[in-house]
Amino acid sequence: MRTRTLAAGLSAVALASVLAACGQAGSSGTHPTSSANGSNASVATCEPVAGDQLVVLEDDKKLQNADNVIPAINAKAVAGDDAIIPLLDTVSAALDTPGLIALNKAVDVDRQTSAQAAKDFVDQHDLAAKDTSAGKGTKITIGAANFSESATLANIYADVLKSAGYAPTVRDVGSRETYLKALENGQLTIVPEYTSTLTTFINAAKNGADAKSPASGDLDKTVAALTDLGKQVGLVFGKPAAAQDQNAYAVTTAFADKNGVKTLSELASKCGGLVLGGPPECTTRDYCQPGLEKVYGLQFASFKQLDTGGPLTKAALQKGQISIGLVFSSDGQLAATS
Repeated sequence: MRTRTLAAGLSAVALASVLAACGQAGSSGTHPTSSANGSNASVATCEPVAGDQLVVLEDDKKLQNADNVIPAINAKAVAGDDAIIPLLDTVSAALDTPGLIALNKAVDVDRQTSAQAAKDFVDQHDLAAKDTSAGKGTKITIGAANFSESATLANIYADVLKSAGYAPTVRDVGSRETYLKALENGQLTIVPEYTSTLTTFINAAKNGADAKSPASGDLDKTVAALTDLGKQVGLVFGKPAAAQDQNAYAVTTAFADKNGVKTLSELASKCGGLVLGGPPECTTRDYCQPGLEKVYGLQFASFKQLDTGGPLTKAALQKGQISIGLVFSSDGQLAATS
């Protein structure tokens, strides 16, 4: 399984946390701006329900920032090339969150290699280029960050570009501090990225720790902000995929079925006395317990200190020790529901 670091709300105070997470996929939060409507003081207590399968409840009020997968590209490397970005866009068009969960399951749970999972995805979605000579042997270096999801996405990009006649190489490039500089200076051509996390990172680098991030739960506005920031550092972007890898809240499917909940709003309207599980900072961060209480009106009876979307939190859900837990939305152990 990949190692992830949970990012805080996107304030100046949280900049150190954002930078600490810079080698990871997006997990940035957002400051809640409105309270939940009405009162749910009369809702029944919903006890935890044990079960092997986990499912994410939809963040229907967008507490979290939109962290969709997006190809980040060195602008000079693709200047005058009309094929690369459209080819990458075919990947984005085929990739949704259930598909990303399935890819992570193949690698992290079923122990396939990222290269094999990528090949299977390209074959299943018929992503091989129809024009096999567009690339004319042009060399492309695709960076993969230091977790398996990034490696799988990089290999998907590579397979699609190779089918179009390019000569791609996938390179493990570590953390965002390292690979973003390499992407900006042209040592790398492409890196799979995440909309809000990259927006926040570049914004902090360009405008300072006190600058408010323009990333939000609105994907279109976040991509527009990212595009503008990218121009300042020599980057362009393909289209974002529907697939997201961000903070999310999971319950067991048994809990969801018993209580008839698919969204966080439904949970708030039907259930109180919940036991929340997550990392220690969850009790003070706006994207976590305070945000869930303010934005959704969720009622928690207690908090259980666990890890950051990792095995402790998932095990506590499966054993019925907590009602709801902080996970990552593309985790391979989740039910791949649409």
